[in-house]
Amino acid sequence: MGTKLQENCVFCKIIEGSEKAEILYENEHIISILDINPVNFGHALVIPKKHYDDFLSLPEELYSYLLSAVKIVAGAIMSSIEPKPGGFNILSNNGFVAGQRIFHVHFHVIPRYSNDGLKFKPVVKKYTDEELKKYANLIRQKINEPKTQII
Repeated sequence: MGTKLQENCVFCKIIEGSEKAEILYENEHIISILDINPVNFGHALVIPKKHYDDFLSLPEELYSYLLSAVKIVAGAIMSSIEPKPGGFNILSNNGFVAGQRIFHVHFHVIPRYSNDGLKFKPVVKKYTDEELKKYANLIRQKINEPKTQII
């Protein structure tokens, strides 16, 4: 974790200009590029310019910049790509088990089509009444702790 560029991070290399990428959007805090391994053409990544390993390490002052850039990029994708996507997904993988492979926080903006082959098929679980209360209480307790950094 940290805020300096990391020399072994491909996104940091793109940000500093030593690695090539198709830049879609850029401001003082954020850069957006085309994903080089797209789920669908137009699949973009939205990345803070400072290095943070994952979403939980991102400082609150960057949330609005990041979300604003995601909205700008998603809107541009939806209005420019042909054939016109039927929708889009916004994803952020955090942790290896969740699919994160580049440990620099980023969001995917993926244009979607009805038969594009991308499927989210979770095996959902069922809470018992006791489990529902237990998990809700554990999470609420952590949220309500004074000045707790949730990590």
